[in-house]
Amino acid sequence: MALKSDGAREKRAVVLLSGGLDSSTVLAIAQSQGYVVYSLSFDYGQSHRIELAAAARIAERAGVAQHRIIRVDLRSFGGSALTDEIAVPKARSVAEIGTGVPVTYVPARNTVFLSLALAWAEVIGAADIFIGVNALDYSGYPDCRPEFIRAFEEMANLATKVGTEDGVRLRIRTPLIEMSKSQIIHAGLALGVDYSLTTSCYDPSATGVPCGQCDACLLRLKGFAEAGRTDPLGYKG
Repeated sequence: MALKSDGAREKRAVVLLSGGLDSSTVLAIAQSQGYVVYSLSFDYGQSHRIELAAAARIAERAGVAQHRIIRVDLRSFGGSALTDEIAVPKARSVAEIGTGVPVTYVPARNTVFLSLALAWAEVIGAADIFIGVNALDYSGYPDCRPEFIRAFEEMANLATKVGTEDGVRLRIRTPLIEMSKSQIIHAGLALGVDYSLTTSCYDPSATGVPCGQCDACLLRLKGFAEAGRTDPLGYKG
């Protein structure tokens, strides 16, 4: 860990920042817990690449120590509505959204992202990696589940020099994992998150206007409604 000017250890964390509602809230939570944040975003060939501009805005507003965008071409493999010529599902019911793994699942995405975050964390002396996975109001992704996070954390401590030789316990932090979307929104608003800077849509217009019908939009709108708040984003139609 780096030393502050007063000789104290600086508590660093890598925060995965997609530009969405959840990851923006996680960034704010990490900072509220005293972490110096290094935010990491990925240009992975996603159809909703406009999220990277949102991530950059959020990182700048939050005053993170560093913000990096790493290119990883998952479109080379495809297999997802976000990285292939597959239609994004629209107008599904909450029951449908919560059943099975949808075509918006990107194979191994969180495994890839966390692995690269782990590499950066080891380089900068960060023992904590924050990710905005959620096991309640989510779309059935297997790499958002607690058992995956526990397994990855165990692997991280077996696969790194700091974990095997330096006596550092690496931790994957998931502060949202048992929260509803409305609870996440309340937490973020209490921490001053400006959700007008974020984007959640899987199929936005060329100018970034959210469709209002994909799973991500529907879960976001449901969360704001249950929180008794108005989503600051404008939607198509």
